[in-house]
Amino acid sequence: MKRIAHLVFLSGLIAFPASLLAGDTTTHHATHRTKAHVQESASAQKHISTMQHSRRAAHVSTVSLTTTRRTRHASLRTRHHRTYERFTGNSFTDVDLTNGDIIGGEDPVVRQAAIDALGNMNGTVVAINPTNGRILAMVNQKLALSSGAEPCSTIKLSVALAALDEGIITKDTPVNLGGHYHMNLTEALAHSNNLYFETLGRSLGFERVRHYANQFGLGELAGYNIPNEQLGVYPSEVLPESQGGVGRMCSFGEGVSMTPLQLGALVSAIANGGTLFYLQHPTTPEEVANFQPRIKRTLDIGKLVPEIQDGMQAAVQYGTARSLRANFNQFPVMGKTGTCSNNGTRFGWFASYADTQYGRIVTVFFLEGGRPTFGPKAAELTGLFYRNLWDKSYFAAKQPETTKTAMGVTE
Repeated sequence: MKRIAHLVFLSGLIAFPASLLAGDTTTHHATHRTKAHVQESASAQKHISTMQHSRRAAHVSTVSLTTTRRTRHASLRTRHHRTYERFTGNSFTDVDLTNGDIIGGEDPVVRQAAIDALGNMNGTVVAINPTNGRILAMVNQKLALSSGAEPCSTIKLSVALAALDEGIITKDTPVNLGGHYHMNLTEALAHSNNLYFETLGRSLGFERVRHYANQFGLGELAGYNIPNEQLGVYPSEVLPESQGGVGRMCSFGEGVSMTPLQLGALVSAIANGGTLFYLQHPTTPEEVANFQPRIKRTLDIGKLVPEIQDGMQAAVQYGTARSLRANFNQFPVMGKTGTCSNNGTRFGWFASYADTQYGRIVTVFFLEGGRPTFGPKAAELTGLFYRNLWDKSYFAAKQPETTKTAMGVTE
């Protein structure tokens, strides 16, 4: 009597938990966005839920049937397919990146601290006195003065200030990110939450986003008569929806080019309460002695700084920049990380200011390379920089340069 084998094909549904889509890292791929307010519409919430489930790597389930004369059994095998971005950039260098730097007017203690912190990583460091716009040190000036790169998550500082000024949020406003999940500004900055800032971007709309970015100095030369400074560009048109639209521009700065000097000028304005200085780079001791601050414009952000400052400090305390605290925790540090990539090169940003009893200092670390390059690494190196200054008693010896600031020339 013949035996008839009944083949049963098993199928299973693997449910993936919703991911938060937070962090500093992105690669370029097409997404679709729907314009919404702080409380997303039903369609936008559905889209966010789809994004949350789709960002995980694909998992494929297959079924195989093994049959013998005595036994028959089905076995379920799950194959995990993950896609990894290939980086071709080099995070490290054997070349002295400081060759050609003009250092006659720089602070030698600050410069050496920056050089030692950067080590052999491929990048640049810019240190600024936020009370007058003087560049204290600029390591690897060729890169610092270049046309810049995508700002990654550091663009969130500009977006946060815009949303605060427009009254869309306060630091405590719970913003709906889909379903029952909400987040406020402090946590969104601390953890660099992408959905949060995409939501703010759609609420603001491109024209308002661009207006505030331009007011904060993006799309303009940051320096005053600094030779070889190149321009970082803010686009005049919104990113196509197929590439993420205004939401993507506000979470990673996609389509935007920002220079270390532009970011340094913006963070200096936050550190000093709203004065956007032209950055100046003295090249001789005589220029230092006769230094005259130059004000580009005064920003009405004084009342907004406490709202954004909590999130910047939280980033260092327990968020994306917490690696800084492994090297330095003597003074509060407020900052923002950024990580993204383009055409095989990865970018790592960290812009910050140290709040000391002797005054503040603004620092921008910008790294480029491969997988070892990312925002938290830039934060770690910034901690080394502040530690180097601390070990040299720089903060105790430094006297605030406020005398000439009030007499600064307004352009």
